[in-house]
Amino acid sequence: MSRDAWGIDPVYQDAMGKEQTVSRESIEAIRSAIGRPPKEPESLFDEPVKVVRRGESFAVPGPAELRLEDGTAMEVGDRLPNDVPLGYHELAPKGGSPSMKLIVTPGCCHLPSGLRTWGWSAQVYAARSRSSWGLGDLADLRRLGEWAKSIGAGMVLINPLNATLPILPQEASPYSPSSRRYRNPLYLHIEDVPGFERIEGDLRQLAADARALNDERKIDRDRVFQLKLNALDKLWGLFSEDADFDRFQRDQGPSLDQFAVFNVLVEEHGADWRRWPSGYRRPDAGDMQRFTQERADRVRFHKWLQWLLDRQLARAAEPAALMQDLPVGFSPNGAAAWAWQDLVALDCSIGAPPDLFNKVGQNWGLPPFIPHRLRQAAYEPFIQTIRAAMRHTGGLRIDHVMGLFRLWWVPHGCAPKDGAYVRYRADDLLGIIALESRRAGAVVVGEDLGTVEEGVREQMAACDMLSYRLLWFEDTTPSDYPEKALAAVTTHDLPTLAGIWTGADLDLQRRSGLDPDKAAAEKLRQKMAQISGIDQRTDLETAAVRTFEQLAVAPSVIVMATMEAACLASERPNMPGAEGTYPNWSLALPLSLEEIETAQFPHRLGKVLSRRNRAHVR
Repeated sequence: MSRDAWGIDPVYQDAMGKEQTVSRESIEAIRSAIGRPPKEPESLFDEPVKVVRRGESFAVPGPAELRLEDGTAMEVGDRLPNDVPLGYHELAPKGGSPSMKLIVTPGCCHLPSGLRTWGWSAQVYAARSRSSWGLGDLADLRRLGEWAKSIGAGMVLINPLNATLPILPQEASPYSPSSRRYRNPLYLHIEDVPGFERIEGDLRQLAADARALNDERKIDRDRVFQLKLNALDKLWGLFSEDADFDRFQRDQGPSLDQFAVFNVLVEEHGADWRRWPSGYRRPDAGDMQRFTQERADRVRFHKWLQWLLDRQLARAAEPAALMQDLPVGFSPNGAAAWAWQDLVALDCSIGAPPDLFNKVGQNWGLPPFIPHRLRQAAYEPFIQTIRAAMRHTGGLRIDHVMGLFRLWWVPHGCAPKDGAYVRYRADDLLGIIALESRRAGAVVVGEDLGTVEEGVREQMAACDMLSYRLLWFEDTTPSDYPEKALAAVTTHDLPTLAGIWTGADLDLQRRSGLDPDKAAAEKLRQKMAQISGIDQRTDLETAAVRTFEQLAVAPSVIVMATMEAACLASERPNMPGAEGTYPNWSLALPLSLEEIETAQFPHRLGKVLSRRNRAHVR
């Protein structure tokens, strides 16, 4: 399909296969947000970065020096040697001209031979134990992993744990983070923070107030934030030195410094960095060094929180392999947008064109990276993001994986339908993901639901990235699903199995002020009955077991069951379009972890799914 110098597709095929033309006004608005595109490079060394597969050679315009990632250097003649090791290297012409980054990728993601396993999909905040401070935390995640492993599961897929702004009100959606590189202190288990045993008595009332929040299914993030921050402030006062903390700060480098300073600025100047005093609106602004020095203790506090989160996440990942979830973008008010403001289009938002499920389209309010500027930065923000998302995990789920190929940009002030697709260099991005996947030993899943253009799934399969196949969406039976896939019944935005079988999801939609599609819900119910060989009078437990018996025979390397299915819960984690009328991202599971561990039905479901185990993720 033809596109202009800005990478904008002037026409596209919609979800119904019909060709649509983008308006001239939309194209001009997106061009303005992108800025002037760079000139075509005249030679190799005009490129900021080149991504090649291992063993691939190419012509070099004159003698050059290749500086490898490990610090060694080698002379290069007229062609790049075909034995350059995997990694991030620098290629520079003789004579001192600027170097280019050379990324050598394996081309394929980590995918163990013979893998055939299953796991639980969990919203960590919803998986509470009796010791939780109102919200499921990383100790609860470890406990969930231990239980999952004990009944045969090989993985636990979790919601994004990314950082939000450190002020009230707390952002509920895990898909609108401040940063995708750092994590949310709400997930800290306070009792595991160093120094807790020294002031346990002083924190007793805070703990009691926090555990009282477990009596309500709706999670009160703001209150949890207040109680945990109070406790963490007290514990920080006891902290002195730790060699591991010092090492963590060195390893994270300037990005952690920047993130911590941003959080202190938010605490003092509010949520929108574009309204801060001019001396703080950029990381390199004139007043930043003085501010950092004056607030050194508070800056170090925010680094300490990330160190605690990193340690607790590492422990949570020990029992069963964790699969983290990578949001498609980040909040325009957040640390990532502030740090990378020169690389993103703040005048546009990511979304989706109209389709069968969203007839007016979607606007997710997340600013997109400008493709040529991301490339000029040698993909460093993307590399850091992928690496952080794979830390301490055995897998990564990439939300809206189609965004690696093209993203639907919506200019501010326009309706979602008035956007356009902007192209990215998918081969480069896939190559970076493959390299990081191999290094982390992490299986990669691309969430390819919605409008998927021709060729995307084929490229995913070619680089061993798993597709995401849902029973609700597939026209075939699970036995016909592809091998390179993660198979599941539903996802966080769609009705639960119990919600469809009992009809409760329709009632929830009505009570949330939506106009539900009764015919579509009935179609899902009939599909479930047909695939599972049950009739309309079958009880819920039997219907669920029979459905997962069919899902378990899928040749797909991973099968996932949600914790909502384990609890036979009717409520879904998120009800799109019902913001303010439904507790999106704020409902705890109806059973505590203690109750789940002793309940019969989750064990019954585990036995069904464990029949497919052949190999573990790692």
